[in-house]
Amino acid sequence: MRYPAEHKQETRKRIVRAAARRFRSRGSEGTGIADLMRDLRLTHGGFYRHFGSKEDLLIEAFEQDEMHNRLRTAIKNARPGGELKALIDTYLSAEHCDDIGGGCPVAALSTELARRPPNSRARLAFERILKERTSKIATFIPGATKEEREAKARMLMSGMSGTLTVARVITDEQKKRRFLDGARKFYFDSVSR
Repeated sequence: MRYPAEHKQETRKRIVRAAARRFRSRGSEGTGIADLMRDLRLTHGGFYRHFGSKEDLLIEAFEQDEMHNRLRTAIKNARPGGELKALIDTYLSAEHCDDIGGGCPVAALSTELARRPPNSRARLAFERILKERTSKIATFIPGATKEEREAKARMLMSGMSGTLTVARVITDEQKKRRFLDGARKFYFDSVSR
């Protein structure tokens, strides 16, 4: 039986959404294609109708960033001039910290991707997406030049993703909350001048 083209597109989106969450929560090495497809009630062989390899899926999954959508919403809903604070507060929130699967791929996958060869397609794609997102963040940061704003944005993004990674290791909930509270204040004070 032939399915309409829309069905194939929807199936591909389902695979990417599910894989993105798994990659962030389990890493790419901890995500098996056979298990992913079985859980989606699809065949393992059907995977190759959509993707040439697991790495192709990983690259596409970088674009499926639920946290990026949450940040855009927070910025959109912020009062004028409050976009940077909304961005930092949302990124370093307890909710984001607790949602590894739906969280930022930078915090979840950077250390794993750093172990890949510098010219790997996944690493290059990840770096491109990180650069694009950092440039967008820079638009909300004060600075005399575009270069100064982008330098601050790179430090903010790398600092916040590292902070989130460490916060996820803290087992005491009160200590974790205090750590995130202090980090939000630190990063806002650091980049808002």
